[in-house]
This record gives sequence, structure tokens and C-alpha cells, in this order.
Amino acid sequence: MSEESELMSRRRALSLLGLAALSLAVPTVLTVSDAEAQAAQPVAPPAGPQTAQATPPAAPAAGPQTGTERRQERRIGRTERRQERRMRRTERRQERRQGRRARRMARREGRAMRREIRRTGGTSPQ
Repeated sequence: MSEESELMSRRRALSLLGLAALSLAVPTVLTVSDAEAQAAQPVAPPAGPQTAQATPPAAPAAGPQTGTERRQERRIGRTERRQERRMRRTERRQERRQGRRARRMARREGRAMRREIRRTGGTSPQ
């Protein structure tokens, strides 16, 4: 029975130590988060035709980025890469179709010429 009381006291001591550490860490984390949130608010540049064209809308911020901003940039990058892949794939497909169409027409013309030669008895039409 004395061993159980020792285990309980150890558990209580560790739980109290954990709670004390947690109570000290939570206000620190909240204070840092508030400061970062205030510093991370972007300042809008003055709107003008030259500034809108000179800087892209997805320009990286000068300061450190938050996790949400990094995630958003990764998502935008993935979307752009995916769109580029789709465009290249579509272009390749169109080139293949045009090539097949050209080869098909060449075969048809060759067949028509050979057919005409067979019909006329060896003289080519001119």
C-alpha cells in the first residue's frame, strides 16, 4: 500500500510541475502571438497606375511570413504549376493531332494518286 501512495505522490508532483510550466508558458505564447499579429498586418501602398503594374500582387512581404501566408503562397505556386502543365499538355495534344491529320492527308493523297494510276493504266494525271 505504501508503494501506491508513492506513485500517487509522484504523479501529483509531476502534474503540478506540468501545470506550473503550462501556466507560465501560456501567457508568454499569447503575448508573442499578439505582437506578431500586429506586426504582420500589411501596409497598403498608395494606389496608382505605375505601382500596380510595377509590383506583382503576390510579392513576398519584407518581414517574416506567417504560416498562413507561406501556405497560401505554396497553394498559389501549385495552382500555377498545375495550370502550366495543363497548357503544355494541351499544346502537345494539339500538335499530335495536327501531325496525325497531316500524315492522314498525305496517305489519302498518295492512295488517290496510286488509284488513278491503276485506273488510267500507268499515266499520271497532270
